[in-house]
Amino acid sequence: MRRNFMGEFAQKRLIRKLDVERFLANISSQPMPRTQLEQYTVSEKIAAAMLYIAAYSNNDIIGKSALDLGCGTGRLGLGAAFLGAKSVLGVDIDKLAIKTARENASKVGLAQNVEWVNGDISSITGGFETVLQNPPFGVQSRGADRAFLVKALEVGISIYSLHNHPEVDKHLIAQLKASQDFVRVAPSPFLERFVVKHGGVVVAVYAMLMTIPRMFNFHTKAKHDFIIDLYVIKKVS
Repeated sequence: MRRNFMGEFAQKRLIRKLDVERFLANISSQPMPRTQLEQYTVSEKIAAAMLYIAAYSNNDIIGKSALDLGCGTGRLGLGAAFLGAKSVLGVDIDKLAIKTARENASKVGLAQNVEWVNGDISSITGGFETVLQNPPFGVQSRGADRAFLVKALEVGISIYSLHNHPEVDKHLIAQLKASQDFVRVAPSPFLERFVVKHGGVVVAVYAMLMTIPRMFNFHTKAKHDFIIDLYVIKKVS
C-alpha cells in the first residue's frame, strides 16, 4: 500500500523543492568513503535541484522507470521514489554503500520501492526511461565517468549525469554562491562529442556549486568549493 500511496501522492501535487531537500537530509552518507572510487556524496541541494529538473521541468521521474547508476547510499534513487517514480533500481560496486542504501530505504519508509544491486555497472541490462548518476569524475581513475555515460546511453532514454566543470571559473562560483541554485552553461566540447558518438544528444547543462569537507589525506583545506555540471542527455532513437 505504501508504494502506491507514495506514487499517487507525488503525482497529485507538486512537492516543494525544500521538502525534497528535507527528505534527502535523512539519507545517510557513505560511512567509509574510498578514495579510489571518488565517493563524494552529492549535497541535498544539488540532488534536489537535479531531481526537480528531471521531475517537473522534463517529466522524467513521475510514473517512470528509473536507474540510479553508481547509487552510493541511495540518495538519487530514493529521491526519485519519493517523487513518484514507477520503479527504481540502484546499483553500486561497494557492498557497504548498498548496505547503507538499504538501511536508508527502511529509515524513510521506502524499502519496498527500490531494488538494490551490488555489482559493477557492466552487469546492468534492460531498459530504463530515466538514468540518474553521480559518477566518479575520473580524477583517481582516468575516464571513469565515460564508462558511466556509455552504460547510461546503452540502457536509458533520458540521462541526468553530474560531471566536473572543465575549468576553474571564479566569476561563476561567485554567481552560484549568491544563492542561485544553478546557472545554464555550455557543454564541454569533449563531453558533447563523446555523447554524440555513443548515440545521445546534450539538451542542457546546468552548473551547480559543490562544497565538500576535508575527507582524505590529500585534501589541504577544511572545505573546497567547486563547480559541477548537470548534463541532461537524451538518447537519439
